[in-house]
Amino acid sequence: MSNALILAMDSALRTLWAEPRASRPNPAASVAALELNPAEQRQAGALMRINHVGEVCAQALYTGQALACQSPALRAQLAEASREETDHLAWTKQRLDELNDRPSLLNPLWYAGAFAIGYASGKLGGDQVSLGFVVETERQVEAHLQSHMDLLPAADSASRAIVAQMKADEMAHAQMAMKAGAVELPATVKALMQAAAKVMTTVAHRV
Repeated sequence: MSNALILAMDSALRTLWAEPRASRPNPAASVAALELNPAEQRQAGALMRINHVGEVCAQALYTGQALACQSPALRAQLAEASREETDHLAWTKQRLDELNDRPSLLNPLWYAGAFAIGYASGKLGGDQVSLGFVVETERQVEAHLQSHMDLLPAADSASRAIVAQMKADEMAHAQMAMKAGAVELPATVKALMQAAAKVMTTVAHRV
């Protein structure tokens, strides 16, 4: 078994079953905690569960792409982006705990699907197509996070601080991929990605 495959398996195990550890301070740490009523707490918990699923998928996507990647320099860039996504994974998990809520029960399924997309995009299309998936994924995630800024309870300043930092990081990841030579994906592929994301967010809101 190759070292790359062992690392990919280790990443999957850590993402799905280990307690994630952030390398940067939680953006919510400097925000005054405000009390939420039960309805607000449920709403915030559902939205942060969706965001946590998004970070599980991000880990899987980058891991799959890195496994298929041909360029050592690009593999290093993907690894750096993955480390930042680990911060997001840790922050969203911590916020779920604070809200007395839980991650999605279907995280292994979400991980497997995103990993398959990442690996296939790298193997079948090459590094530039793989980067194109990064750009489009991050664009869609950025829009999704912006919608959550509108949906989160006004009093939930902690979740808002986390989502705002995540949004800034996703924009940076998209810019990195564009500078590295990403190609624009066909409109049909973008539409399919949006449809898949809609299914995931709808299901993860409850399960």
